Amino acid sequence: MNPILISVLLGLTAAAANGFGGAVIVQKNWDRSYLRYFVALGSGFMLATALLEMMPESMQLAGPKAPMLIVMGYFLVHLFEHTVTPHFHFGEETHAEEFVAAHTGYSVLLGLAIHTFFDGIAIASGFLVSSWLGWVIFLAVFLHKVPEGFTAASIMLVSGRSKRVAWAASAFLGAATLAGVLTMAVFRTQLSYGLPLAAGVTLYVAASDLIPEVNKEPGIAMAALVFIGVGVLFILHHFFR
Repeated sequence: MNPILISVLLGLTAAAANGFGGAVIVQKNWDRSYLRYFVALGSGFMLATALLEMMPESMQLAGPKAPMLIVMGYFLVHLFEHTVTPHFHFGEETHAEEFVAAHTGYSVLLGLAIHTFFDGIAIASGFLVSSWLGWVIFLAVFLHKVPEGFTAASIMLVSGRSKRVAWAASAFLGAATLAGVLTMAVFRTQLSYGLPLAAGVTLYVAASDLIPEVNKEPGIAMAALVFIGVGVLFILHHFFR
């Protein structure tokens, strides 16, 4: 199948996962405890994917400029999630007074949208390199999409927006992912820039957004899932590459 076509189809799948994550919090009667398992498993798998798959391929594609592009991708997300936005974390937001007073809900959404845009860049870049890399990146992206949509909707609700706006926020993240796929499709000749930047973003999301949320959980179960996520990548690499 054409790499761009499959990237678009999987981008739509990832976008739907964002929307589902928003629906989880909008529908108060839905169980949301399982989302932490996605965060833990996804953090390990994403971190391993960024370090062991995306970064080596970026070095081959971009050569000496790859490390700088990876660093740029990493700090681009930091700029929008933790510098432009005064308060950000994954999961359900509980700081209602702070968000209503500061009106920061939309700035947090912008920060999320930046890295979801690069999720799309990553998926399309992966398939332009090889089917193996594309599928691995898609799985890494997909594992954190439901918690991501949940986070966006939660922020909107706490900042005083309606359930419809909350769900629309999660859908907006899905649209940003698809926009990333389409952007890479148009600028496919810039693959040597797209993949390293996306690698830096993926590294940031795994190490600076997801892992800290896992570390807040008591006990060893969530920490063990991080290692399982890494192990899954090794198993896939051994049997399918």
